[in-house]
Parts: sequence; structure tokens; C-alpha cells
Amino acid sequence: MPWDPVRDLLTIQGRLESLFGQATPGWVPPVDLVECDDRYILTIEVPGMERDHIRLEYADQVLTLRGTRPIETCCPERYQQLERGQGQFSRAFRFATPVDGDAITADLADGVLTVTIPKAGGGARRIEVS
Repeated sequence: MPWDPVRDLLTIQGRLESLFGQATPGWVPPVDLVECDDRYILTIEVPGMERDHIRLEYADQVLTLRGTRPIETCCPERYQQLERGQGQFSRAFRFATPVDGDAITADLADGVLTVTIPKAGGGARRIEVS
């Protein structure tokens, strides 16, 4: 895989977040963050979670993802093995370029939350001369 400074910085950011508290210790859903020419795409695995258990907020150039996967309590004293993450989680994301916080969209389908974060302006556009 070729060297990608943005990917490397995001990897370092994730590690620092886990050290300094932006990611909740314990269960945190896996995340992929891709930078395209005009947007970022954040893909988060949240199987079994419902929309009302997920909250996204954008403020002060930070996108914050919070959620809760309810602890299933059918017969907790009989668990033989418990590997699936449960309980609350929180993640915070900053982006390498300014983004349009008002145009962020999120879609939950088949256990995958896809968040589209458009980049702010900067794109070339034609200006008509009057």
C-alpha cells in the first residue's frame, strides 16, 4: 500500500483519541473514513442498533458520534461467552479540510451507518461576467 499521509495522520489521531478520552474505553464500533475530492465518507459498523440509539452532532469543527447498544438481559447469568460490544460509546472526528456542517447526511442500512460530510466550498465554479 503506498504511503498516504492523511491516512497515517488519521490513524495517529485515532490512537491519540483512545489515549486522551475522545473515544470511550471499552466498546467502540469499527470506523472507516475515506476522503474524496468533494467530501468525506464515514462508515461505521453498528449491527443490531436502531436509529434512536445513535446520535451525531457537528459543532466547532468536530463531528461527534455517540450511541448505545442496549445490553441484552434475557438471562445474563447464563452467558457462556460475551464478545459483542454493548453499552455506550463515543467518537469524535476532525477533518483535514473545512467541511459544510449544514450539509452532513447520515443513513443507517443493514447495520452500517454511512455519514457523508461535504467539504466546504473551495470547488472551482464558473463566474458569469455581466
